[in-house]
Amino acid sequence: MSRDEGRRRRRARRAALEALYAADVAGLDAGEVLTREAEVEGGAGSPDPFARRLVDGVCANREELDRRIGEVAEHWRLDRMPPVDRALLRIALYEIDACDDIPVGATINEAVELARCFSTTESGRFVNGLLGRLAQSAPSGS
Repeated sequence: MSRDEGRRRRRARRAALEALYAADVAGLDAGEVLTREAEVEGGAGSPDPFARRLVDGVCANREELDRRIGEVAEHWRLDRMPPVDRALLRIALYEIDACDDIPVGATINEAVELARCFSTTESGRFVNGLLGRLAQSAPSGS
């Protein structure tokens, strides 16, 4: 993967995180938030295809993603997690399941970085630990 592709995916993950976070805390439609943000930022109104894939995939599979996250989140209910962490876990788990062309380690590292930037001081370790367990139990055997 080229350096430019890595940067594009990083920006797309951040856009997906912002859209899913807004949907979670404000009850908005994540797809609409993603489109609105793309209009504001680029004027084109067309979100990055990878960001769209992540948002649509998380929205379509949210119940299953939440069930699996809940299974490995010992002593943590999903509704008690910081909303940013919830969104990151959903995005990364969907990516682990659906994006065979992206190494699992890269997905986890990106989620941990976003957690460190946008969530609590402990979120990086928390997200890393849960995603490590989820990756081991992923259906694809990742």
